[in-house]
Amino acid sequence: MTTTFEPAGADPAAVPHYPMERAAGCPFDPPPGLRAQQREGPITRVRLWDGSTPWLVTRYADQRALMSDPRVSADVSRPGYPNVAPIPSGGPSGFSFITMDDPEHNRLRRMVTAPFAIRRVRAMRPAIQEIVDGLIDDMLAGPKPADLVEAFALPVPSLVICRLLGVPYDDHEFFQANSKILIRRSVAVERRDEARRALLGYLDDLMADKLARPGDDLLSGLGERVRAGELTRAEAARMGVLLLVAGHETTANMIALGTLALLRNPDQLALLRDADDPALVESAVEELLRYLTITHMGRRRVALADIEIGGQVIRAGDGIVLPNDLANRDPDAFPEPDRLDLRRGDARRHVAFGFGVHQCLGQPLARIELQVVYGTLYRRVPTLALATDLEKIPFKHDGAVYGVYELPVTW
Repeated sequence: MTTTFEPAGADPAAVPHYPMERAAGCPFDPPPGLRAQQREGPITRVRLWDGSTPWLVTRYADQRALMSDPRVSADVSRPGYPNVAPIPSGGPSGFSFITMDDPEHNRLRRMVTAPFAIRRVRAMRPAIQEIVDGLIDDMLAGPKPADLVEAFALPVPSLVICRLLGVPYDDHEFFQANSKILIRRSVAVERRDEARRALLGYLDDLMADKLARPGDDLLSGLGERVRAGELTRAEAARMGVLLLVAGHETTANMIALGTLALLRNPDQLALLRDADDPALVESAVEELLRYLTITHMGRRRVALADIEIGGQVIRAGDGIVLPNDLANRDPDAFPEPDRLDLRRGDARRHVAFGFGVHQCLGQPLARIELQVVYGTLYRRVPTLALATDLEKIPFKHDGAVYGVYELPVTW
């Protein structure tokens, strides 16, 4: 695939579309069109689905600088913001604090920070280990081949986030189905709006229950904020949707796609499978996060003032797209970036969780979950293998989170 990028100031109709297609046979790599632009220059214009032409920033250092620059806004309601897809009729409010700027962003975010603190999350490790071991037991006792997504990758984070939030796991089919619709850009905006409203209604009902009968969970903590007048019930429900969707979709895709990447790199899988050193497992998690970067639609921002970067001036009101999968494959930041190397010493510098004030709130929990999964699954199932050819695996090219729809495995 070859993409020609036009210089800034070109006729918008002549500016090429933001390249999304990954190359056949290279499902773990960023789209070739993005890689071509990274080689050609640090910043250029691209055209989105709505005809807008935001700036595409390709280099690791420039992306980190912009993600921590107060002159750059994450507010999806601002003119010039480069949306991934049409906004549902409910407007951007359905996305909660992740698409707000400070001070409102910080006010809402700090209300849910404590449950994701490293010390609190580390205390959850035994419970996560119990969940992982139980699901592996069930998978081994069942038929094979098995779909690793349904049998293991999706249930692990769903069970964990349900316990943390206080959401009944018995409702997992409902919230998983609607979550999948909500994050697929190829789904009609009306259908995504229905899914958003269904999830908001569900979380609002849960908040009503927590207000009446509080427990020891995150939603009950938000209920205390509602009773204190610090938060409206609608705001609490929106935050619940964000945490529920993000809390299981991202980690589930990392488990399945990470397993596939390891199966395609048997030397690296052997390192992890035979590891007795927790530090190697931690390193493997960071390298897989860097290598795969499943949030592959790019961080989206809009400039609040003129910013000079990469030899260009981004004007106030210009949209900015920061493809973090591309930053994590920047050879100036990571030597031999296309090689999966579980012993890579600097992998934790990746931007898979973003950077700056908007970096992922749940990253401590995601890291612990992945450490337990990657440190357990391949040791307990040492003969784990693909049960189909790579070209038959359905990849999620059309969503905000990259991964596989199913992963047939045997042992």
